[in-house]
Parts: sequence; C-alpha cells; structure tokens
Amino acid sequence: MPGPLEGIRVFDLTRILAGPSCTQILGDLGADVIKIERAGAGDDTRYFAPPYIKGADGEDTSESAYFCAANRNKRSVTLDIAKPEGQALAKKLIGQSQVLVENFKTGGLKKYGLSYDDLKDEFPGLIYCSITGFGQTGPYAKRPGYDVLIQGMSGLMSLTGEPDGEPMKTAVPVGDLMAGMYAAVSINAALRHREVTGEGQHIDIGMLDVMVGFSTIMGMNYLATGNNPKRLGNAHPNIVPYQAFETSDGAIILAVGNDGQFERLCKVAGREDLAADEKFKTNGARLKNREELIPILREIIGAKTMDFWLKELEANSVSCGPIYKMDQVFSNEHVIARDMKIEMEQPTTGAKVPLINSPIKMSGTPTEARLAPPTLGEHTDGVLSELLGMSAEDIQALRDQDVI
Repeated sequence: MPGPLEGIRVFDLTRILAGPSCTQILGDLGADVIKIERAGAGDDTRYFAPPYIKGADGEDTSESAYFCAANRNKRSVTLDIAKPEGQALAKKLIGQSQVLVENFKTGGLKKYGLSYDDLKDEFPGLIYCSITGFGQTGPYAKRPGYDVLIQGMSGLMSLTGEPDGEPMKTAVPVGDLMAGMYAAVSINAALRHREVTGEGQHIDIGMLDVMVGFSTIMGMNYLATGNNPKRLGNAHPNIVPYQAFETSDGAIILAVGNDGQFERLCKVAGREDLAADEKFKTNGARLKNREELIPILREIIGAKTMDFWLKELEANSVSCGPIYKMDQVFSNEHVIARDMKIEMEQPTTGAKVPLINSPIKMSGTPTEARLAPPTLGEHTDGVLSELLGMSAEDIQALRDQDVI
C-alpha cells in the first residue's frame, strides 16, 4: 500500500541527527529521500562509533548504530557541492524534488549557490526547510547549535535532575529529535499549502525555539507565577504522588493522576487514613504537603515487592508501571506486538540491521520500512541514471573529476 508521501521527493542536505531524523520520518511516510553525502566521508555519524552494526559473520561492519538510528528509507548519493559541477548537478536533482531539507549553519549554503534566496525564483514550488540551532534571524542566528547547548539555554537542564544535584541533560538528544519532528510536521503542512496554491516556501526551524516551546507546563508555571521551577528529580511539578518509588526488590513508577486514584492507592496500602487526612485529601493539598507525604509513601511502598504493587495497583486502576532497562523494553510483549523492533538486510554488506520502527500507525496509509540505512554512495549511479538520464560513461566522468 503506498505511503501518504509517495510521489514526493526530498533532496536531503542534512547530517548528524536533527535533519536526518526529520527526513527519516518523511521517508517512513513514503517520500523518496535522496541523501546527499560527501564522497569519502559522508554523514559525520557514520563514524560516531562504537557500537557498530554486526555483519552476517557476527563481526563489526563499518556502519555505526548511531547512523542507522536516523537514516532508514533513504538513498545515498555522494556529491561535492563545493565544485561548480557538483552545484549544477545538485540543482538538476532539486529540479526533480518537491522538498529540500538542510541543516547547515545559517547562511552556510549561500557560498554554494544553494540558499533559499538562490533557488526560490528558479524553483517557485520548492519547499525549503532549514534546521539550525537558533533560526535564520535574531542575534544568535550565526551561532552553531548543539543539542546539549540548546538543552542548557532553553532551561531544560535547569529542570532536570535531583533537587540537590547538578543540572542534567536528558539521556537522548531531545533538542535534535524534537527539531526534526517539528520540521517534518511543518513540511507536511507546506506540502498541503503547495497542493492548494502551487507555491513553495521557506521553513525556518530553530532548535532553541523548539525547546522553548517544549518547556510547555514548566514554562507556563514560570509565566503564571514569575518563579523559576525547581528541579524535582522524578517528581511532577503539579501532581502528587507522581514519581519513582523503591519497592523491596526494585523501582516502580506511580502516577496518581486524580484524587480517586489516591483513595484507591491508600486502600491497597491499608492506609485509608491518609486519603481522609485534609493535608492529603486533594491534589492541591498533597502538592502543598509533598515533603510530608512522600516519605510516608516511600516507607509504605518499600515494605512490599514490586510484583505486589504492580498487580494490586493495576487491579484497582491506579496508574503504575515498572522501570525497564533497554533489554526489557525490546523483549516486552507489548513493544513486540506493536512491531517497534524490526530487522532489515543491508544489500551491500549482507548485515541484518536491527532498527527501531516508526511509531506512526495509520490504518489507510501505514508507514513502511523499504530501504535499510544505506552505505555511503550506495545509490549514486542509480539515482543519476533514473532521475537525470545519465549514462554510465557520464557518471564515470563525474567520478573521475571527484564530483561524485
């Protein structure tokens, strides 16, 4: 069944994670993504290793797990856009595309004649998406952006970590990933606008903007009060109890989202008196008296096993769950049932690449894993022949000139 973006071609000038995560989403939705890479080098993340993907013989291949995380459903073409011949070839491929995605530093493509201003008149229907650290305008526009810097500057790190500990970044680079997500959403909206009007446009995604927007309830708590939110570890700023607790043999998450759930928690614990206490009866009261309530709950929950709490709380409709390590995640029956782990064979290496599947589930136009993460330049000849009608001799001539 064709994906919703079948027939859409994406000229992909991205590398590392924010841009590639965007174009992988588009590829999963059916777009033909042409990933442009430097000959002999390629996307920097090809070398963010170990770990490497294992080959059929069980030995490491040259393909990094990091690269494979964000480059499924793409065709790799090597092209030197620093050469005039490479720029001319790029424009021919752009002419065969509806979308261009790039994450060069602001203004970085101008010297190659491939900026939005360079292309907009020649390709008026082109959707040109730029993903940068700080956007195309503003006093920081020229600064390079890295995920950890953005997490710090957006306030996220000030909110993450234990109350008495140091500010912490998240374990996964959410600044990169959320920028890619917003870019993919924006591109789909721009494609709809193009369908209606025939017009392309420039999409300007700044990672700092994205992460300021990502602050959501914590940002709103500040705007509503003028007070900087404090780090709460695993606790919730507005709901109590809503955090991790140690049982006698492991940790669980307790997410008591309303007063009814708190009453049922107290019943399971044999402490109905807590639910009747005016200091804890409502969420507002529990929030006010958090420092008194949480030690009481820690002692109660720590006295019994994880299995007891998970079974009894679930049976009484109290939101709770285990805290898994990654091996437990990918062996979990629900994760397996939802097809969140897949395996794809890489034709040029013979490796069976384990991948995290797209979480997008659509009844009419489901996502499809069509292409394994490509080896460097794997599709150069095929793309130039298919899209531009170039002969084997023409392609070899470009290779001899180090253009491809």
